[in-house]
Order: sequence, then structure tokens, then C-alpha cells
Amino acid sequence: MITLKEGDKAPSFKGKDQDGKEISLNDYKGKMLVLYFYSEAGSPTCTIESCNLRDNYVLLKKKGIEVVGVSPDNEKAQKRFEIKYKIPFPLIADDDHTITNAYGVWDMKKLFGREYMGILRTTFVIDGKGIIKKIFTKPKNKAHAEEIMAAKI
Repeated sequence: MITLKEGDKAPSFKGKDQDGKEISLNDYKGKMLVLYFYSEAGSPTCTIESCNLRDNYVLLKKKGIEVVGVSPDNEKAQKRFEIKYKIPFPLIADDDHTITNAYGVWDMKKLFGREYMGILRTTFVIDGKGIIKKIFTKPKNKAHAEEIMAAKI
């Protein structure tokens, strides 16, 4: 369950991306960071969302916004996803759920009457001081970059 609120200090995190490179919140000090959580590399909705961020990545960067994706996939799955969809930003493999638990996005879900643990698709916009400026709990997968750029952050 997401208990973080806008104005809270973002939980510190450390994880390896699709290339085995360690990525942490500290790497983005002084920069605006879009930290988005998606359920699975290659799932339809998450692919649309990731590709929307990819397609608008240059615009986001021009606005001083960095992007990092996080899912419970392993590094190999993240690498396949990056290559297949030409994702230009880090994708953290959080297969032990350390980061997703810290952000409260690993929770019970229901689908067709079946309950299971999974990712609550959520995006946190974190400023250069590590403060959460905006939380998107139901990001628009086809227009997520646009809603980020339109937000007052």
C-alpha cells in the first residue's frame, strides 16, 4: 500500500539496471527524477507506458527530467526489454522487491477474482533534494510523459 505522499522524502534506493550497473537515488542529486514502477517488462500496458516515455525522452531531458524504470524482473528480462523496445534509460531489476516495498508499490492485487502480489503501476517525480513532488497512481500509459510535463512540479 502506497503510504508516501507528495512532500515526503523519497526512500533511498540502490539497484542494478539492465547492464548490471548500480543505480541509486544519490546518482540524481540536483536533478529531477521520474521513477516509474511497472509490473512486467513486455506486458502490454507497461510496454505502452515505457515506449511513451522513450518517445518523449528527449523532451523530458530538455526539461531537466531524468527517467528510471523499476520492475520485479531480473536483469536479463530488463535487458531484453531495453533491446526490443530501444529504451534509452535505466531499468532497475528489483526481483527481491526491496525498492518496490520501500515505495509501497508491491501489494495485493485482484484480477478476475484471483488475488496475487504485484506492482501497483505508479510514478514518483522526485526533485534534486530527494523530495517527492508528484505521485501518479494511475499513469496514463499512452500519454504518461505528457502528463508529467503538464504537472506543476
